[in-house]
Amino acid sequence: MDHSDTAQKPPVFMDIEDGIAFITINRPQSRNALSIQVCNTLSDYWDKVAADPCIRAAILTSADCGTFCAGMDLKEAARVRAQEGRDILQLLRDPFHQRMREVEKPIIAAMTGHFTAGGMVLAANSDIRVGLAGTSGGISEAKVGRGSPWAVPMLWMLPQPFLLELALTGDMHPIERFHQYGFINYVEATPEAVRQRALALARSIRDNAPLTVWAAKKSLGAAMDLGCEQGLARARALHERVYASQDAVEGPRAFAEKRKPRWIGA
Repeated sequence: MDHSDTAQKPPVFMDIEDGIAFITINRPQSRNALSIQVCNTLSDYWDKVAADPCIRAAILTSADCGTFCAGMDLKEAARVRAQEGRDILQLLRDPFHQRMREVEKPIIAAMTGHFTAGGMVLAANSDIRVGLAGTSGGISEAKVGRGSPWAVPMLWMLPQPFLLELALTGDMHPIERFHQYGFINYVEATPEAVRQRALALARSIRDNAPLTVWAAKKSLGAAMDLGCEQGLARARALHERVYASQDAVEGPRAFAEKRKPRWIGA
């Protein structure tokens, strides 16, 4: 995952290496803002991550410019409104990046700069988040007349008073505060350290029993959607496949034989 030279790369690109998909937003000249092209390509990439059985985890990052993602490209939005009389969201296949939440593979956000608006959407729809020390995040839509319906799932990630402050004021807050509340898993000192932490997490996930990883993500997502009692029942049903699998036999056997498990995902 070499990010030393992205000048010749497209506005968003994906590399796959050793079972991990690396997706990079590459618009540093625009603070990695989300153009129509970037949004629709991201939607395509999530479909590819979901469909490829060789991919076990994904890392979402961006070109280094001090900002992980500044949100929607407002200059492009203004042009679309002026030229076509339409809101830019009407041109996006997945306006609020909901496809990310549906992907069954874990997604790690390697956030190498500030994050706000659409950048916060990408962060919230990831499963694990690594951020950069000295940066800040926010939900800035109130300052530009946009909206944040996508923030509803964040009620399960942040205290309600803080989330309301974010949505109502549009102000930015230090990443350390997000880390304090558990929204950010790790804060690292440099962009490369952010990516290395994300890679270590992705490798750890990749090497685990794939059905167990699948059921864990699906179960916790179901609990958010259904509430505790129904979520617990759904989690038990999802895990029936795990406990009945050959991997459930292989794991204890490998442990007893003091060797690395040979997972088959079935």
